[in-house]
Amino acid sequence: MRGIITYGAYVPFRRLDKAAITATFGSGGGKGTRTVASYDEDTTSMGVEAARVALRAAPDAATPGALTFATSAPAYADRTNANVIHAALRLDTEVLTLDVAGSTRGGVGALRLALEGAGTTLVVASDVRIGLPTSPDEANGGDGAVALLVGDDTAGAVLAECVSVASASEEFVDRWRAPGSTNSKLWEERFGEIEYVPLAERAFAAALKQADLSADQITVAIVTGPHPRAVRTVSSKLGVAKIAGDLAGVVGYTGAAHPGLLLATVLDEAEPGQLIALVNLSDGCDVVLLRTTEAIAGFTSQRPVAAQIAGGGTVPYGKYLSWRGMVTVEPPRRPEPARPSSSAAARNEDWKYGFVGSKDNVTGQILMPPARLAAGSDRIDDMSPVPMADAVGTVITYTIDRMAYSPSPPIVFAVVDFDGGGRMPIELTDCEPGEVEIGTRVEMTFRRLFTADGIHNYFWKARPVRA
Repeated sequence: MRGIITYGAYVPFRRLDKAAITATFGSGGGKGTRTVASYDEDTTSMGVEAARVALRAAPDAATPGALTFATSAPAYADRTNANVIHAALRLDTEVLTLDVAGSTRGGVGALRLALEGAGTTLVVASDVRIGLPTSPDEANGGDGAVALLVGDDTAGAVLAECVSVASASEEFVDRWRAPGSTNSKLWEERFGEIEYVPLAERAFAAALKQADLSADQITVAIVTGPHPRAVRTVSSKLGVAKIAGDLAGVVGYTGAAHPGLLLATVLDEAEPGQLIALVNLSDGCDVVLLRTTEAIAGFTSQRPVAAQIAGGGTVPYGKYLSWRGMVTVEPPRRPEPARPSSSAAARNEDWKYGFVGSKDNVTGQILMPPARLAAGSDRIDDMSPVPMADAVGTVITYTIDRMAYSPSPPIVFAVVDFDGGGRMPIELTDCEPGEVEIGTRVEMTFRRLFTADGIHNYFWKARPVRA
C-alpha cells in the first residue's frame, strides 16, 4: 500500500480584510479575508513550517529519502530552494532535494510523482500570490503551504492510500507571467472554461476507470485551480455528491499549495474508508484518487487547518502593500544590513538553519548559540548538540526598538528562557508590540531576517503561543 503517511499545513497568521481594498480605492476587494505572508516570510520559510508539522507526526521509520519543493514564486532562481528546507529540517545529506518551480501545477505534479515512485518522499508546496491593487488576483489570492509525506506502509501506517492517478495536458495560454514580474495576466475568462472542462472530464473519467469506480462512489471531491469559473463548471459536471469547500472567503487561492491545503482540510475531518478525489485545473488537469484507511481514525493533526484559520490576526491594507513592494514607505534612518556571509553560514549550518545549540556534558548547561568552551571552565569540545527548534520558552524581558533597521518597524526583541534550559535574546514576530509582556509564552518559527545583495538571511524568530 502506498499513499500519504502524514501531512502538515501552514496558514500565515496575518489576514487582509478584502473590504479594505474597496475602502481605499473604491473598487476591487470584496467580502471575507485572504491570508497574508508576513514581511519576514516567503515560500521557503512557509514550506519549512508546513514540513515541521508533517514530520512531527511521522513514525521513526518514515525518514524522507527525497524532498521536492513546488512553488510558482521561488525565493531564489539559479539555486535549489529545497536545500534551505532540507537544512532547516536537519535531514540527512543523502536526501535528494529538488525544486518543481514556475507554475501552480507543480504541487499536484510533485505529489503524483511521489505516489507513483518508490521510497519515502516529503512533498512540500508553498506559494505567495500577488496581484495589482484592486485586481481579482489581489483579493482572491492567498498565501500558505502544505507538506505531504508519501511512502509505503513499510515506513508507517498510511492515512490515505493512492487508488489511481490520471492527467490530461494541452497547450493553451490562459494565464501567464513573465519571469521577474509579480503580476499575472489573463486571457478572456470564457476561453479558460472552454479549455479546462473537457480536459477535466477526460482525466476524471480515466482515474475512475483505472480504479473501477463510478462518480457516485466518491465521498468528496476537491476541485481547485486558478480559474474560478472553470472550477465551478467542472464541480457541477463531475457527478459527485459532495464538493469540498475552497476556502475562498477566508484563505484565498494559494497557488501550488492549494490542492494540498484543501486535501489537508478534508483529511482533518475524514473517516476511514472514504474516497477522496483531488482534481486540479492548472495548465491541464490532474486527478488523484485516495482512500482513507483505518489509521486516519487515530491521527490528529497538531495544527488543523480550521484552527489556524480561526487564530489569525489582521494586517492594515497599507502595510500589506508595503510588504509586497507595491508602495514604498519611509524606512528607519539607519544603515541597511550588509550582505550575509555564505562561508559563515556554511560553517554554522546546524545553528543558523536547524537552531541547534550545545549542551555541556558535565554541567548540563545549554548554550545558545552553541559554544566549544564550557562556561567557567577550560574544557573544550565537551559538548553535545541540542535541537531547540521545537522548544517553548518564556519572555523574561523585552524592548520595542523603533530605530533599528527593519522592513516593517518597530522590532520587538525579547530575552527568552527556554523550557529545560537555554536563554537568548531573539526577535519576536506575528505579534503587535502592545500584546507582548513578561511571561508571554513563545515558540520558534523559521523566518527571513532580511535580504541584501539578493541573499536571503534566514534564521529563527519567536512568536507567541496561541491556542
